[in-house]
Amino acid sequence: MNMKGPIIVVIILAVILVYASAYTIDEREQVIVTQFGKVVGPPKTEPGLNFLIPIVQKRTSFPKNLLAWDGPAGQVPTKDKRFVRIDAFARWRIVEPRTFFETVRDVPTAIRRLNGIIDPAVKNLITGNDLIEAIRKTDRELETYEAELENDPGKREKATIEIGRQQIMQQILEQAQPKVARLGIELVDVKIKRINYIEEVRQSVYRQMIAERNQMAEKFRSEGRGESQKWLGQKERDLLEITSNAYREAQEIKGKADAEATAIFADAFGKDPEFYSFIKTLEVYDESLDKNSSLIMSTNSELFQYLKGYSK
Repeated sequence: MNMKGPIIVVIILAVILVYASAYTIDEREQVIVTQFGKVVGPPKTEPGLNFLIPIVQKRTSFPKNLLAWDGPAGQVPTKDKRFVRIDAFARWRIVEPRTFFETVRDVPTAIRRLNGIIDPAVKNLITGNDLIEAIRKTDRELETYEAELENDPGKREKATIEIGRQQIMQQILEQAQPKVARLGIELVDVKIKRINYIEEVRQSVYRQMIAERNQMAEKFRSEGRGESQKWLGQKERDLLEITSNAYREAQEIKGKADAEATAIFADAFGKDPEFYSFIKTLEVYDESLDKNSSLIMSTNSELFQYLKGYSK
């Protein structure tokens, strides 16, 4: 009897059986094995080669790394009656695969369950605090432009932070964590992505901000005009002082020059009065007579005394 055929068939079936029962676990995943829909054995979280009973058992893998939850943005009122639009996100991971499988089965279902746990916690904490608590975490020093507003007569009171944004997010995490733990999930972190006024309030805030900035700009322009007039006045005073000093020095120099000229003329007059008289008479001729001048005078006039007896 030829046994080679059946042996080959057995070997092939054995290979198929081993292939169907063997599976590998990636370092980024964790696996639970179910038998007829019920979990058998502990979760397998270490990477490597594993085996199960083909057909009877089935493996289900879940991610081991961090997963994202991005909540739907919604409108809520704050404690001080400010209507805002809040948008938050979170990071979570599956820490108990068996509990996770038995409660939510898969990641999309878990996301929907998280929507009903984290989103209400976010809204509760935002609603229970003033808006300033959700947008600031410390009583930081005011910025320069805010300090300018504080100097105005109509300044606003400075808000005091009692909890702050960081503590609110921590409280959201603490409020949601016990609920998600029942799903085999660990909530790693919750953050507020964006807080903004609703559209109607936002436009009002924009108008208020524009009015405040215009007020500040007008204040700066007024101060600038005052400084400009101050420097222009100083310039005019300096210019007048410089001109006055220059005029005084010029007059002093001219006075000294006239005095020296007079002294020279007086000295020349003392040495030769006739020559001095002759020079001054020529100056009179030069200044008063030209080719267009007509003058009728007696020949005995002293003005022409130096022309008498002149002949070419």
